[in-house]
Parts: sequence; C-alpha cells; structure tokens
Amino acid sequence: MTVDQPIKVVPYDAAWPARFEQERDALVPVLGDVAVGGVHHVGSTAVPGLAAKPTIDVLAGIRDLDVARDRFPLLARLEYHYAPYRQDEMHWFCKPSPKVRAFHLHLVPYGSRRYTQELAFRDFLRADRGAARGYEALKLRLASEFEYDREAYTDAKAQFIAAALQAASRI
Repeated sequence: MTVDQPIKVVPYDAAWPARFEQERDALVPVLGDVAVGGVHHVGSTAVPGLAAKPTIDVLAGIRDLDVARDRFPLLARLEYHYAPYRQDEMHWFCKPSPKVRAFHLHLVPYGSRRYTQELAFRDFLRADRGAARGYEALKLRLASEFEYDREAYTDAKAQFIAAALQAASRI
C-alpha cells in the first residue's frame, strides 16, 4: 500500500464518538439487512482518553462477504472507496480516499474471529487503563519509527494486540 500521509498519533479528541455516531447513522440505512451484527466504533479513537491516528474505525458485522458486495455502489455514494486488504477476512473501505483517511469501514462477517477480536480488543483497552497507556506509548514510538510505512507500523503492533487479546480472554 502506498502512503501519502505520514502516520501521526494525536491526543484524544472528545469529538470522535460524535463523528462515529453521525457516520453510523449514515451507514445503517445503506447497509440495511446485510449488517446483522451492528455497526460499532472500534480502534483507538473508540477508547476514551487514548491518543490515536485521527481516523475513525467503523466495524459492521455482516452476513457474509459475497452478500455485502451489492452495497459497494451505495457506499461509494457516501465517499467510501473500496481498498482491497485482507480480502479473505473483510471488505475494507477508506473515506474520503485511500490517501486521505477520515474513516475506515470494515465489513466483517458477524461472529468471525476478526469480528470478535476487534470488539474484544477495544473493550479490553476501555477497561484496562494501564494497557491503554502502554498501547498509546507503543503507538507513539512506532509512529515516529515508521512514519511513512503503515504496514510496518501495523505489523509492529501485532505482538501487543495478541497479548491483549489473550489477557482479555481470561477476563
């Protein structure tokens, strides 16, 4: 993936939840009965007080990947651009474009491993302030180290995320 914008982690913005709610309200009618698992605010912007890249991550639990394809033109009207990534797990979109990302939309089969892990990781960080602060420190360091390499930034967070998911499964 080519990245035009540098990775920047910014202080928490109390407007992020409202931005998500507004976006959810626009997405729900478009997704219709394809979305069976709800539309959720996930990622770091969904964790109060946590510094994050200022991109709102939206997770929609869908019936299956094939059925959701007919919604792509409707999502395009909302400025969501399909960006093939981990196509065996989800449909992934960027808004307003893959180069300038205000929102990420993840259409993920409801109940799948990816779906449950996205919610579990968010909920773990919301519940454990120490883990959230550790994740924040890691992200700040990695944003500096991998400012123009999103894949490396994402890959470097994997060990922390795996450990957090393991800890969350014990709760």
